[in-house]
Amino acid sequence: MITLIAALDEHNAIGLGNTMPWHLPADMKHFRSLTMGHTVLMGRRTFDSLPKGALPDRLNVVLTAQPDLRCPGCLMVHSMDEALEVCHTAGEAFIIGGREVYRQFLPVADRFCLTRVHHVFPEADVFFPDVDWSAWREAERTDRAPDERNPYALTFATYLRR
Repeated sequence: MITLIAALDEHNAIGLGNTMPWHLPADMKHFRSLTMGHTVLMGRRTFDSLPKGALPDRLNVVLTAQPDLRCPGCLMVHSMDEALEVCHTAGEAFIIGGREVYRQFLPVADRFCLTRVHHVFPEADVFFPDVDWSAWREAERTDRAPDERNPYALTFATYLRR
């Protein structure tokens, strides 16, 4: 199963200067709980944005066009075909970004785990690709109010391909 996992603001922003525009512990906890023990596939810039490098207790796969690039603790793939082969043998693979990797995997993903951050970050400079929502049906939804550690309301939703 190929699962997209992403956090988007109200205008579909996902990034600012190769980082996330927000820090929300509830979103990070949700991300960890879904991806732990599975394969995570990302582009090189997403890997570069990880503060401690490869994510622990997950097979980290980096999709890059740079044939000599090495990312410590990661399996490197250099084409969509290679990436799909890894995903299909992984059991469940989570696509974790960035924009171009999401764009490539959007047509082939089986599931989409979306965290909607109920706020707009006007300074954001990277946005999730356009989604044809008619291809998806909502399977689960949990709303979370802001609290002392998470200043914005969140919605955790899971969509399945129709």
